[in-house]
Amino acid sequence: MNPSEIAREFIATGQCESCPIIDLHAHYGHFSGIYMPNHTSEQMLATMDRCGVQVAVSSGHTALADMVLGNQEIADLTADHAGRWYGYTVYNPNYPDLGRRELERYASRRSMVGLKLHPSYHRCALTDPAYHPAYEYAASHDLIVLTHTWGESPFDAPKVLAQVAEAYPRVTFLAGHSGFGEFDACIEVARRLPNVYLELTAAYRIGGLVQRMIERAGAHKIVFGCDLPWFDPHYAIGCIVMAHISDAARRAILHENAWRLLQPLMRQ
Repeated sequence: MNPSEIAREFIATGQCESCPIIDLHAHYGHFSGIYMPNHTSEQMLATMDRCGVQVAVSSGHTALADMVLGNQEIADLTADHAGRWYGYTVYNPNYPDLGRRELERYASRRSMVGLKLHPSYHRCALTDPAYHPAYEYAASHDLIVLTHTWGESPFDAPKVLAQVAEAYPRVTFLAGHSGFGEFDACIEVARRLPNVYLELTAAYRIGGLVQRMIERAGAHKIVFGCDLPWFDPHYAIGCIVMAHISDAARRAILHENAWRLLQPLMRQ
């Protein structure tokens, strides 16, 4: 029998009621050229309910191409589901003046708790000066920054993230996908820099990786995400629940670390 109380609960009910999940890497809406069966707000909420996801923080797919339309979409969505759904404001460095206006536009929106950067999609390295307004804004408003990271990418590889995290120590960076393909390098960045966290989207499916992250960086530096609606949360949650780790580590990854980051922003 699995010694984990959380695992036994998950096997029996499909949820972790004693450890409600906080997902810090979700999206919203359709994505051109790809069929997603659970991309509407009703479908996503139903999925969250089924899997025991208490809170999700999303960026909008639309915002990757159209900041103004997409950020408004996610701001309205999260305002309609206050306390359950929070949003990231997408910042596109290719339009820095418009990006500054977008940052200010959502400064007072309580449901918008962070910024989403996708350097590989926007073809602009994290170290480019065009991102500086976003970092400065995040630092002055104590927002979290979820950035896509990918191994060997000239735009957002772990070593690139390390440069901006060192330059902006007041900004909390979530390394989306944990530098997929350069996991050990990203783990080292998170171990060394207190303002960098490992985010698990897609990384959770690599056998033994979560254990390695805990051993080297600590369970307190890992947060859960699954890219909903791209992937099913049940599988992602199961990878953490069934990993050879302690229940204390499971609670830290699935709930406590994210709650520690979000709680001050929820009170603003």
